[in-house]
Amino acid sequence: MNLRYSESEERFRGELREWLDRVLPTVGPPPAIDDWPGRRAYDTAWQRMLFEAGFAGISWPKELGGRGASPAEQLVFLEETERAHAPYVGVNFVGLLHAGPTLIAEATSEQRSRYLSPILRGDEVWCQGFSEPGAGSDLAALRTRAVRDGDDYVVSGQKIWTSHAEVADFCELLVRTDPDAPKHRGISWLIMPMDSSGLEVRPLRTIYGSSEFSEMFLDEVRIPVANRVGAENDGWRVAMVTFSFERGTALVSELLQTMELLESLVEIARSTGTEGARPWDDAGIRRELGHLAADLDALWSLTKRNVTQASRTGVPGVGGSVFKLHYSEVRHRLGDLALRILGRASLSFDDVGGARSGDQVHGWVHAISLSIAAGTSQIQRNILGERVLGLPRER
Repeated sequence: MNLRYSESEERFRGELREWLDRVLPTVGPPPAIDDWPGRRAYDTAWQRMLFEAGFAGISWPKELGGRGASPAEQLVFLEETERAHAPYVGVNFVGLLHAGPTLIAEATSEQRSRYLSPILRGDEVWCQGFSEPGAGSDLAALRTRAVRDGDDYVVSGQKIWTSHAEVADFCELLVRTDPDAPKHRGISWLIMPMDSSGLEVRPLRTIYGSSEFSEMFLDEVRIPVANRVGAENDGWRVAMVTFSFERGTALVSELLQTMELLESLVEIARSTGTEGARPWDDAGIRRELGHLAADLDALWSLTKRNVTQASRTGVPGVGGSVFKLHYSEVRHRLGDLALRILGRASLSFDDVGGARSGDQVHGWVHAISLSIAAGTSQIQRNILGERVLGLPRER
């Protein structure tokens, strides 16, 4: 494991930092939270700026339009963009972080030529159609059916928690192509155009009041067989490739944001209080803040370890599951502590009394989703128990 950056990586940091300092003042503020056409335009415009500057697809191979950077340089990229509060990948996180890397690893040359460049340029947005009402944690129990009809699959079923389906052009879709095979072996991974006939998208409103998730209803949607990635009935293995990227460095920006959130909470604890008493004066509060800071430092070191492993093997290992599980637990502890420190200010999503309390309340709500998103904590424990500790599989 190498926890230090090389001279070339630091040169890359300087180049990126200079570019960010120059272009970010021209970007402007993001649109309203539910202005989806506006958010798509904003996010894809930023992606085009990255592409034109040579910073799109940092870790993607040069021959496929990326920069061909090392995993360590990808980490530098995430550090610097978060430091500068640059726009996140936004509505196209599925295309850039999940579908794109999966296509690089598993797609045919024709599929790569067709789909990768528009993702990098910000021309096309992707969503993920994996989860179903009865197949979330147990994803292999999915029932959306695809029946072969000549050169097409005819697909019927329902998907849920599909991020940014309302603005997506394509969907990475898991379907059951062999209902008689064992459940992990009868699944295929398809590319579904989101303008397909028979597809209905219904937005879902979250506790935030936003609607970035949707449910999708598919009624005899025809998808060309040429849109299948990998062999028929081999979709579970392809999906595991997708998950390896989702659980690799995809949460690094989250971690860096959480470090900043903790610093803000420390400042609130030091500067607020009632009747002359500050939360910071409580030794127990200081101890909990210190433990959280130590945990975040440890997660950052684990991230560098995972990046080192990815440099050797080309794919993130089970360290991604270790990170995801512990990170979600740290975020829950941070959120609970923030509410105790804020007191009555925790009842509002807006800042109260001049403190940046609104970010802390939003962070607490967001933490609720982290034990579910990108694989539930129960699933992560199963992965670690079976693949790392060698425990027997659950029946």
